[in-house]
Amino acid sequence: MNCLLLASEFVAFLFTYFTGNRPEQEQICYALSEDGYNYTLLNQGYPVIKSDSIAFTQCVRDPHILRGEDGKTFYMVATDMKSSLGWASNRGLVMMKSTDLIHWTHSVVNIPTRFTDWMNVTRVWAPETIYDHKTGKYMVFFSMLTDDGKCKFDKIFYCYANKDFTDLETEPVYMFDNGSATIDGDIVYNEADQLYHLFYKSEAHGGILQATAKSLTAEPGQPLGSQWTKLDGHVEVCKKAVEGVGVCKSLDGQSWVVMYDCYGSGHYQFCKSADLKTFEWVADTKTRGAFTPRHGTIMPITQEEKDRLLSKWGATANPILPDFHADPEVLYSNLTKKYYIYSTTDGTPGWGGHDFSVFSSTDLKTWTDEGKMLDVATDQVKWAVGNAWAPAIIERKVGKGYKYYFYFSAHNPESKRKEIGCAVSDSPTGPFVDCGHPIITDADRPADAKGGQAIDVDVFQDPKTGKFYLYWGNGFLAGAELNDDMISIKPETKVNLTPKGGSLRDYAYREGGYVFYRKGIYYFLWSVDDTGADNYHVAYGTSKSPLGPIEVAEQPVILQQRPEKEIYGTAHNSILKDPKKDLWYIVYHRINPTFRGRRNGPGIHRQVCIDPLTFDKSGKILPVEPTK
Repeated sequence: MNCLLLASEFVAFLFTYFTGNRPEQEQICYALSEDGYNYTLLNQGYPVIKSDSIAFTQCVRDPHILRGEDGKTFYMVATDMKSSLGWASNRGLVMMKSTDLIHWTHSVVNIPTRFTDWMNVTRVWAPETIYDHKTGKYMVFFSMLTDDGKCKFDKIFYCYANKDFTDLETEPVYMFDNGSATIDGDIVYNEADQLYHLFYKSEAHGGILQATAKSLTAEPGQPLGSQWTKLDGHVEVCKKAVEGVGVCKSLDGQSWVVMYDCYGSGHYQFCKSADLKTFEWVADTKTRGAFTPRHGTIMPITQEEKDRLLSKWGATANPILPDFHADPEVLYSNLTKKYYIYSTTDGTPGWGGHDFSVFSSTDLKTWTDEGKMLDVATDQVKWAVGNAWAPAIIERKVGKGYKYYFYFSAHNPESKRKEIGCAVSDSPTGPFVDCGHPIITDADRPADAKGGQAIDVDVFQDPKTGKFYLYWGNGFLAGAELNDDMISIKPETKVNLTPKGGSLRDYAYREGGYVFYRKGIYYFLWSVDDTGADNYHVAYGTSKSPLGPIEVAEQPVILQQRPEKEIYGTAHNSILKDPKKDLWYIVYHRINPTFRGRRNGPGIHRQVCIDPLTFDKSGKILPVEPTK
């Protein structure tokens, strides 16, 4: 941390990274985290800095970000490289500077032309910047390899940047190597032991090692590199190929976040350390989805900086959750004062996901993965074996606390049908305890409800009466009042609510019913067409009662695809009201455009989004404009 900002001023981490080895992936992306381990994309995961505007090769890798000593200037360096040209094809690095994390000045330093003694350099990799208090200058260090025998294997060198951070003003000076190819250096200062800690990848040792020093540079008269003492043992806590280590102090200043790229396995790994001697696994990123970072670094940021980034790239950026999730159910908890999204875990052939995820947020922009809160393929739900689909949840005040009733559908091997269950918790994140049996089966459907399955459950409390209602059905929409136990319905109240008529162009009911109340009107929303269709969309109607009948709106379609924006399959929604204002949001999923077309499995590659839901003066829902 620099001297002008206190650790207490930091509220989040900014992660700068690239995403892969194709030119369109060798770009700088941003993500935010409140804990250093779980990240939410900015700009939907698209680049925030385009490489073709800053780099000689029009591609960059390995971005490193640093807050300056004044507390308000930011420095970033990156490898100027297009990997498709070969792993010994780059000759330089990119230097960038910003005062707002959004607008960056940039310059390219080509080592062979800038320093004539290094004309035979074949690669310049993974630059980083650190402030050297002895010289009062910013040091840029990186690994280099030459083909003239001067540097027979990759070694770490350093230069000092000029005052404007537009050039390197000193010749490369040897810093460190481990006796064989040594790359991806990262240096932090640990106040506890008053030592600099150099983390690096040793190609010969196949992992990440560490060295320490009292000073960044060798003492006068001593050999270059002699300042470093090598430490025994590996840093990584896995047996996978790793690189790109990054180390940063936690927001509370009590521990360290240690992260590295498991590049051969397709994910990032995050660890925690109290002393930079022992390292404890915390989390892995997923191997697929929108958030697949490669070699990057993190930096603590203030609330003002976080708000600025969200205003630029996060306020309306969709999708809001990483990877593939579907059928989102949104909840505001009066207990925690946080928002939660519960989802179907997507990306599995045959809709074969067997667990539910929950994400939390304080601002509807940055979402924290709270983990898997229920797995129907385990003893958590003894009557089911898989197909964990389309959840619903409600908070109920009980005495001085709250109960959370989580409804879901899953496959029952005895009936060989999808049935609806309920699990209960005292917390919105669990643990949840299943009631032990299905609460809705095919036998519970109204007599005139034909076809379909007992899935896509919804739960609603009528604010006028305080009564609770349950809704369900694919191919039909059934509704009934719940008993006080919240896990059984009153049979005499059961009714078929399926809207009649319509077509796939407008309001023909398919699934995903959802009910909410506003200013004397009961709103019923549902999804039309198949979940894998571009045309999958949301229609609505209204009623004077929580059990209908439903009057289809004059203009029933309120959310649908926008091909011109590459937005498709926008449906299966839930609705959220701001707890303090008459502000409403629709949370829904849509198809990742990369997976359009039946052969690509569009119906199992869905992503969760959020947009405002607005009404005219008469209470009609206005069409939603899905944001990208």
